[in-house]
Amino acid sequence: MLTTLPNLLTLSRIAAIPLVIITFYIPSPWGPWIGCCLFALAGFTDWLDGKLARLWEQQSELGRFLDPIADKLLVAAILFMLAALQRVSAPTIFPALVILGREILVSGLREHLATLKVRVPSSRLAKWKTGIQMGAIGVLLVGDAGPAFLPVTLIGELMLWAAAVLTLITGYDYLRAGLDHMSEETPPVKAAKPSSAT
Repeated sequence: MLTTLPNLLTLSRIAAIPLVIITFYIPSPWGPWIGCCLFALAGFTDWLDGKLARLWEQQSELGRFLDPIADKLLVAAILFMLAALQRVSAPTIFPALVILGREILVSGLREHLATLKVRVPSSRLAKWKTGIQMGAIGVLLVGDAGPAFLPVTLIGELMLWAAAVLTLITGYDYLRAGLDHMSEETPPVKAAKPSSAT
């Protein structure tokens, strides 16, 4: 049901996207820090909605559908804005593209496997990837507004590269699992022979 608290928390992450985008146009240091705080709050709701859904036994197909979409939209929008406003170096666009490409691949695989009634659970390594990726984005949102004695943007970029490496590994794992199921071809249905008239 759409109005359950876990689903509303998921929808709040989608609603947070335009708010985070607006912070890109608020002068430093307020804009970067507000954007980081909003993103951190959205990340907290990602953990909280799953926790509450399991605790209150409100897990649903709608929630399973909305949750990854909300996460991917939020991540894609922020990475796009960081690249478009040149708040990351040119080479860092590569790991961003790897991350987005993997998300599209996994989404397509999950959709296909869902039609086969096959569910691919998230691995421990994939959870580490997500944690490093979310941390990297939060750091990059702060960027030059961070402490002057720390190379904040560089730290965020290195974290994003690390997330991209894990992205390739986990993406391959998902692809291999998906191909295993796709290789199990169902035999073609034979057309019934028309009966001869008597």
